[in-house]
Amino acid sequence: MSEVKLCPICEKPADPPYRPFCSRRCADRDLQRWFTGRYVIPGPPVSEDRGEEPL
Repeated sequence: MSEVKLCPICEKPADPPYRPFCSRRCADRDLQRWFTGRYVIPGPPVSEDRGEEPL
């Protein structure tokens, strides 16, 4: 018996084309959270002045 995976955004059953999400809307909501900095990956602090030339 297979376990039903739930969407991490709304907790509805995941839909295979959008897995692990249930829909395009939930996938886009997750992406928006990454873009706005709501999700972060911990790491060492980054200095604003890294000595790089601007593009």
